[in-house]
Amino acid sequence: MTVGIIIQARMGSTRLPGKVLMPIAGKVLLDHVLGRLSLLTYPVKVVVATSDLPQDGAIVRHCISKGVAVFRGSEIDVLDRYYQCARENRFEHVIRLTADNPFTDMEELQRLIAQHLAQHNDYTHSFGSMPQGVGAEIFTFAALERSAREGHAPSHREHVNEYIQEHPGVFRNGVLEIPATKRSANLRLTVDTEDDYNRACAIAEHAYDRWVGTEEAIQLCLHSA
Repeated sequence: MTVGIIIQARMGSTRLPGKVLMPIAGKVLLDHVLGRLSLLTYPVKVVVATSDLPQDGAIVRHCISKGVAVFRGSEIDVLDRYYQCARENRFEHVIRLTADNPFTDMEELQRLIAQHLAQHNDYTHSFGSMPQGVGAEIFTFAALERSAREGHAPSHREHVNEYIQEHPGVFRNGVLEIPATKRSANLRLTVDTEDDYNRACAIAEHAYDRWVGTEEAIQLCLHSA
C-alpha cells in the first residue's frame, strides 16, 4: 500500500513572500517541514508540489539540492496539482502537508495514518483542537480523484480538502482524537505573518538541534506571553 506525503509550497505568499525559504534557526522553513518527517516510522514517499511559475524555480532547485522529489503544476488550481502529483507517483493514500507548518506533530500523524487505514476511511484529519499548523490530513487517491472530477467551485480548486469536507454523505470521514495536553486551538504554530515567523524562530532556537514537540511548543508560547 503506497502512502505519499505531498507538501504544497510556493514563493508567492501575499503576507510573507518567499517564506518557505526563509531561515529559521539555521534551516530554511521548508527544511524544518522535511526534517521532521524523519521521525515518522511508517514508510512513505515525500514529494514537494510547487507551481510552474518561474519564481517557484527556487523551490525546485532547493529540493534537487536536498535530494527531495519535486512536482510542478498549476499555481491556482491546487487540487489539480495534488491530483496530478498523486497520479504520477501512484499514491493510494495521500497525506497533505504545507511548507508553512514547521511544527507538524509526527506522533499524531503516525496515529492518523493508523486510524485512517484501520477504519478504511476516505478522509481522516487531526484538525480542530491542536494549535493551528500542527495537524494533518490524509485521504485516499479515489477521494482525491473524485474531488478533482466533481469539485468545480473556485474554493474546491484552491483548497484540496474542501469538496470532501462538504460531502460527508459521499465520503467516509474520520477525526483523530487528540490528547488533552496537546489541545490549544487558538495558538498559531503556522507561519503566515511576520508575528508567526518570529514565534517560530523563537521556538526553534530554544529547541536547538531537537524537533520540538507540541506540548513543549505550547508551554514555550504560554511562558513567553
